[in-house]
Amino acid sequence: MQETKPHRQRKRARFVVPSRSDSLLRNFTELVGGPMGRHSSPGKISSGPFTVERVLIILTVIAALLAILAKDYCRVNGWETPGQFYATCYSDFPELFRNRGLGDGVFPFFTQGSLFEYPVLMGIIAGVTALLVPGQGVGNERILGYFDINAALIVAVWIVTVLLTARMNKRRPWDAAMVAVAPGIILAGFINWDMWAVGLLALGMYFFSRDKLILAGLCIGLGTATKLYPVLILGAVLVLALRTGKLRTFFVTAGAALVAWLAVNLPIAAMNPSGWRYFFEFTQDRPAGYSSPWFAYNLVADRLQWVQMNATTINSLALYLFILACALIGALALCAPRRPRIAQLAFLIVAAFILTNKVYSPQFVIWLIPLLALARPRWRDFLIWQAAEGLHWAAIWMYLGQATSGGSVQHNIDMSYYVLAVVLHMVVTAYLMARVVIDIWDPAQDPLRSNGDDDPHGGPFDRAPDWLRIDVLRPAQSVLPWQSNPAPRAPKEPRKAEVNSDG
Repeated sequence: MQETKPHRQRKRARFVVPSRSDSLLRNFTELVGGPMGRHSSPGKISSGPFTVERVLIILTVIAALLAILAKDYCRVNGWETPGQFYATCYSDFPELFRNRGLGDGVFPFFTQGSLFEYPVLMGIIAGVTALLVPGQGVGNERILGYFDINAALIVAVWIVTVLLTARMNKRRPWDAAMVAVAPGIILAGFINWDMWAVGLLALGMYFFSRDKLILAGLCIGLGTATKLYPVLILGAVLVLALRTGKLRTFFVTAGAALVAWLAVNLPIAAMNPSGWRYFFEFTQDRPAGYSSPWFAYNLVADRLQWVQMNATTINSLALYLFILACALIGALALCAPRRPRIAQLAFLIVAAFILTNKVYSPQFVIWLIPLLALARPRWRDFLIWQAAEGLHWAAIWMYLGQATSGGSVQHNIDMSYYVLAVVLHMVVTAYLMARVVIDIWDPAQDPLRSNGDDDPHGGPFDRAPDWLRIDVLRPAQSVLPWQSNPAPRAPKEPRKAEVNSDG
């Protein structure tokens, strides 16, 4: 039977093409014929089998294979000190499998008397994956099996994170390539279970961008039960709720996050109080961790015979500095001429936490990668940052090889070079924060808003008018809730020509 009704073609959004919009990538494309032509229509015509998401998956799988190859020395020779440091293939998985009883049947938090220095959901992941390893004991084969099982699951979470990052902004899916091929994830993704928290936060941000606040809060709460940093995004939600007057958005999201966190933590706290408290006690009492500014200061102080800082002093200073940073970020959000995007504020808050915290484990770099892809998708700055983190990556393992084993001299580096690597990591991270602040204060510099978008990740905040805005230089221009003046209109929708622009 001949079809009588016309086929309805699905409307497609035109993509922002990186080879056009990013000057660094535009130069790279000269090797393969130059950037995509002006009259092509990416996203509006069928791309065949190689859709954007499929290409991103392929890139992530290739990056994951490189990550496995980076751990090949330890997979072949075992995770032994100092070789695991000098070969830069250290991972917490073998260490915890051997020394926390995971290989002998201990299930964190559920086995009475067991101590595990990570949040509850991370302990559950560690225990479940240990049960998946066949055999008994902590022999080399089981240690390798434990590492491989966790690595395989992390790759799956990595792929999901890439796809979620791509789907948060339909016009800029290629920004997720930063997450797919990030050197920081290649080098540090298999150190610990942090990628699970990264994936849960990405899922929470995806649901938030779709106005599904309860699901977003539940994912943020589960991410906080895995690693504490996902809760920091609620600070961004709070200040944007104040700026737009959408306070219900914050209370619903934060309430759902609290319910999810309590659902995971309360049963464990009731069943094993001492085991549940151990994570918080360990965090409070531990001294400055490797690569934190406090640890670097103590190294310099020891050499110069200055007074070193103890855990109590560091805890206080780190907390006060982080609170100060959050206050400044909040002031920026309420005083900026145009409402900041949620990803920009989330990046600033998490980066401030990393720079002030008393611990900076090498895998913490992966916390910021998806946030930067959403906050400031510029490849030049991204690659400069990743290069600095790569230098720090090499320095920390060379230093640990010396500090833990007094290994062979030709593989060691002097303390001063290690401190310089820590300072470099901090300076480049602060540089990225400064660039994001400039984008907030001057939206014309923002890669997303220069293409006509407002806040595609912002969910209920996208194109919302101001309810509270403080103009420090011109107080009369401030927007206050109790003013009788009508609220200013939301940013105008971009014209059709702007929607179809490719940056």
